[in-house]
Amino acid sequence: MATLSPSLLRLSPSKALTKTPLLSSLRRRVSVDASRFPTSSSGRRFHISPLSVATSPAPQTEEASSNAEKEAPKEERIVLPTNESSEKLLCIRHTCAHVMAMAVQKLFPGSKVTIGPWIDNGFYYDFDMEPLTDKDMKKIKKEMDRIINRNLPLIREEVSREEAQKRIEALNEPYKLEILESIKEEPITIYHIGNEWWDLCAGPHVETTGQIDKKAVELESVAGAYWRGDEKNAMLQRIYGTAWESEEQLKAYAFLKEEAKRRDHRRLGQDLDLFSIQDDAGCGLVFWHPKGALVRHIIEDSWKNVHLQRGYELLYTPHVAKAELWKISGHIDFYRENMYDQMEVENELYQLRPMNCPYHILLFKRKLHSYRDFPIRVAELGTVYRYELSGSLHGLFRVRGFTQDDAHIFCLEDQIKDEIRGVLDLTEEILLQFGFDRYEVNLSTRPEKSVGSDDIWEKATAALRLALDDKGWNYKIDDGGGAFYGPKIDLKIEDALGRKWQCSTVQVDFNLPERFDITYMDSNGEKKRPIMIHRAVLGSLERFFGVLIEHYAGDFPLWISPIQARVLPVTDSEVKYCSEVVARLKSNGIRAELCQGERLPKLIRNAEKQKIPLMAVAGPKEVEAGTLTIRSRFSGGDIGTMTVDDFIAKIQDAVENRTSF
Repeated sequence: MATLSPSLLRLSPSKALTKTPLLSSLRRRVSVDASRFPTSSSGRRFHISPLSVATSPAPQTEEASSNAEKEAPKEERIVLPTNESSEKLLCIRHTCAHVMAMAVQKLFPGSKVTIGPWIDNGFYYDFDMEPLTDKDMKKIKKEMDRIINRNLPLIREEVSREEAQKRIEALNEPYKLEILESIKEEPITIYHIGNEWWDLCAGPHVETTGQIDKKAVELESVAGAYWRGDEKNAMLQRIYGTAWESEEQLKAYAFLKEEAKRRDHRRLGQDLDLFSIQDDAGCGLVFWHPKGALVRHIIEDSWKNVHLQRGYELLYTPHVAKAELWKISGHIDFYRENMYDQMEVENELYQLRPMNCPYHILLFKRKLHSYRDFPIRVAELGTVYRYELSGSLHGLFRVRGFTQDDAHIFCLEDQIKDEIRGVLDLTEEILLQFGFDRYEVNLSTRPEKSVGSDDIWEKATAALRLALDDKGWNYKIDDGGGAFYGPKIDLKIEDALGRKWQCSTVQVDFNLPERFDITYMDSNGEKKRPIMIHRAVLGSLERFFGVLIEHYAGDFPLWISPIQARVLPVTDSEVKYCSEVVARLKSNGIRAELCQGERLPKLIRNAEKQKIPLMAVAGPKEVEAGTLTIRSRFSGGDIGTMTVDDFIAKIQDAVENRTSF
């Protein structure tokens, strides 16, 4: 896990917080949301941190508060485990899937089982049966509890393929037969729950059902799912459940789940009037509303400034090109299912672009390059179009048209390490601006099928390793996980709920330089092939904006908030003064608006609902004194009266330093 850079860690605590909006915003939200958190059996309440859920003692009485400073109660922190970090949890979830299947087949004779794996937050099982109701789900959970209470053993058995087939045919389980056919290893392993139920399975499981805490298990939902994911096959009933090691972990997970709903970017996008998907225009095509477009403008502006400072040249390229270009690049051969149909223009076929890379290569080829020209860095906020099935579309996270923050670096072999290190530094700088300071980093190495010589693969992979080591980031090796055209580094950012989002990627490419035959003249006057590096920091503006909305629950930091200040008159008599204030704020680069026509309490409530960071209230006294009474969402209420000039200065200072007001 990567953390804040040493330069930030050397700051004093107060300055370090101001440099990291995530920490201060989380601290504020914890205090605001504490009353909503679930209470455990011991009377403690859950609150959230980026990596874990914590339980803290209930508030002290006034009588006890005098001792608080002498002996502050220690916070108890519940770190939610994952399948990767806890083998016990993985075994619990896998066993819960089997227990659920046993319960279903006991309650609904004739139902057929298919597959039942563990997943990130629990487990599911697919059944061929009649649709289930909420009442059925409650019955299933009760039956699961009974099975758990019986403390039945989980027994592993090895049998021959013929014996397994014989037993499956005796049970009349056609899906199990298909699964058996797909198992290549022998012997076949079976897991029994007591002597009452069994399934084909490789494990692992707990030793007995009694090792599962039934209060830490919950059935969440039921949905339709086609067998093998093929719509030509039967529609199955998929029951989802969640399972944890303890009841407190389940309650913590339930809170996280509710928080995720509260932060859902699709709902907030509508409530805050940020973006929409218009049915009349088509699925997966994003309309940025004025407020959302303002945030996008701020993101783009910040992105461009950083790139220009770091030696990139900005490009703009067409949205379509001749289909022949995509043949040369290989996209038509290897990526066709994600591309839209070609269009004919004056007897030539054209194609909407699914990627920007070929365009940047064409610009590189426009002239002959010398080894002295390198590195060459080009960047573009380029909109691309990819075909996605309508069922897979999801708000801003999965769309058909999106803008990549794309860049390509052309360099020499001995420049790879320094260029990758430069990309990592740039990535950290950009992500920190938006409050992301925790990452999961993976280095993906050569897959079985690849292009390029052994020598260049080894050099490129070593350069990526050296850059990561030089940066001081911890990383995992994903053996064989690289692209066929080169090794890569993937970076997942962690949001306020501890969820990880794939955004940044750095990829070395040996394929496209070969396909497009790009060369340069070396010091001996010979033609050589340059190295090409693909990289993106935000991934796409649409997806990153969705992550940003959910990270901040729509409550953006002051510097990126679409409306930074709303000026509110107490009565109509102050409207003229407020209009003049708004004009002054705007002339000083502050995004402000006037709101009137309602009683002040309602104006304040409306501003709160719209998550406006600052409210400036003006009544008769303020007009007479040339002042404003300021309310701040960041400070939780009134912060006093100040002159308009002071108000402007404080906002400008907060924006410049990326701090709260």
